Amino acid sequence: MSRNLAIVALLAAILAVPFLLRPEGPGAGPAQDTLVIVTPHNGAIRREFQTGFAGWYRARTGRTVAIDWRMLGGSSEIARYLAGAYVDSFRNLWTGRLGRAWSGALQAGFQEGGLPDGAPAVVRSAREEFLKSGVGCGIDIFFGGGVFDFERQARAGTLVDSGIRRLHPDWFTEGTIPLMQGGGEYRDPGDRWIGCVLSCYGIIYNRDALKRLGMARPPSSWTDLCDPRYLGKLALADPTKSGSVAEAFENIVQQRMRMRLASVQAGGPGLPRQAAPGGTGTEDSEARAVREGWTDGLRLLQLVGANARYFTDSSQKVPIDVANGDCAAGLCIDFYGREQDEALRRRGDPGRVGFVVPAGGSGYSVDPVGLLRGAPHPAVAAAFIEYALSMDGQKLWDFRAGVPGGPGDTALRRLPVRRDFYAHREWSASRSDPGEDPYEQGAGIEYHPEWTASLFRELAFIVRVMCEDTHEELAGAWKAVNDAPEPDRSRALEVMQDMSSVDYPNARGRIRAALDSRDKADEVRLARDLAAAFRLQYARAGAVARGN
Repeated sequence: MSRNLAIVALLAAILAVPFLLRPEGPGAGPAQDTLVIVTPHNGAIRREFQTGFAGWYRARTGRTVAIDWRMLGGSSEIARYLAGAYVDSFRNLWTGRLGRAWSGALQAGFQEGGLPDGAPAVVRSAREEFLKSGVGCGIDIFFGGGVFDFERQARAGTLVDSGIRRLHPDWFTEGTIPLMQGGGEYRDPGDRWIGCVLSCYGIIYNRDALKRLGMARPPSSWTDLCDPRYLGKLALADPTKSGSVAEAFENIVQQRMRMRLASVQAGGPGLPRQAAPGGTGTEDSEARAVREGWTDGLRLLQLVGANARYFTDSSQKVPIDVANGDCAAGLCIDFYGREQDEALRRRGDPGRVGFVVPAGGSGYSVDPVGLLRGAPHPAVAAAFIEYALSMDGQKLWDFRAGVPGGPGDTALRRLPVRRDFYAHREWSASRSDPGEDPYEQGAGIEYHPEWTASLFRELAFIVRVMCEDTHEELAGAWKAVNDAPEPDRSRALEVMQDMSSVDYPNARGRIRAALDSRDKADEVRLARDLAAAFRLQYARAGAVARGN
């Protein structure tokens, strides 16, 4: 018995050590106020914003605050969770307090912004009831991720105005946080979400791994990632799980569209018109460039996907594996690339990793913040949004660790959204990247939302069925193509890159219809059918490459 008691006492002592040695700080002890935030942001960002906000909040209110962070995956996964949580919450209101019957039509319609004219009266009534309700999901703030998911939440009615414009109207100007920049939205016209930091996309690479592959120079363009020497050596994330990676793929397609447009316009003034697909009417050069550029972009993404080692659910895995040398290169957000460079420098190993933003291949977009409907702590949530957009919060993104106003432990290496931040030249010595100004002439690209914004989900879906669901067959066909002599190689590549089933008209037609369908089985069936068609296509390409 005494021996058992001694073992129990020893275990209790071991378990107590972390609590006894826990440092005092904003999170130590019970806080007077609480804030619940769902985010795809990494641990360094969460840690620094917990500390920074707690100090800022206490200086203004005299109260302590603790943040309850909820990590559910990427922004697309968070969006799916929120949709389900609000369905449960509103259904309880509708069937409980209001005593009304629930239906599948209600479930599909009450979060649908801009209901069609023919929508049933009961669905319209449910939509109105939801928009005036205070139903919530137990979370205060959605912080970080892609604009696409925030726009969807705003249309659904799950994001609401935090009141920040009434408090700081001077922040909502072209000189501080513009409504749009480079064709992309930086804040919601209804103030339901606001960008607080900027991102663009590029290529992270490992110099040692490139040498092993016999590559004399690092990649500098998206097309460089199509080099067959990268086969099995590229790190990619799943665009259906990460909104930011889906944005990067959209940037690639937009670049190919711009290149096509420049090519057709170079033929002379005015636009040659030609028969539209299907033989009905004509199309001008912009429509033609968009249609052909979409196909060009898919072909590029297919080859990049063929070289992939994997498609991870976590976009944060990509830069880690490249830094470790497990992959030679990968596609990632700019700050992940800078973050890995920062980590290696702190370990005394600079120069192993490089990061490049392909010229003309990536534009800046914002990571927004927004207040969720029915937030349990709305006043504290509004204070957090104010902090994130204040100069104090903006400095946290870009200042070096340890300098006054900067993060305590880790430089976040992010670019603030506020245009007036970059006017403070006296801060250059404190900034992690003093040479970066996303508002400079020529920074980023001009984004054309009318070309691809409505096909954001469709593009991610196509990449999944074309590259992920069929990856073994795709990689096999790509290897066979590159092993083949001419003319078999060219003939096989043409077969492999047939995009007729997922071209621009199909993306806007049957693919969109399946993804918009209220019957989710329609999407599943289409994914199955397209994947089967691509597998047959890849098998035929392999046969042609082998001379069969």
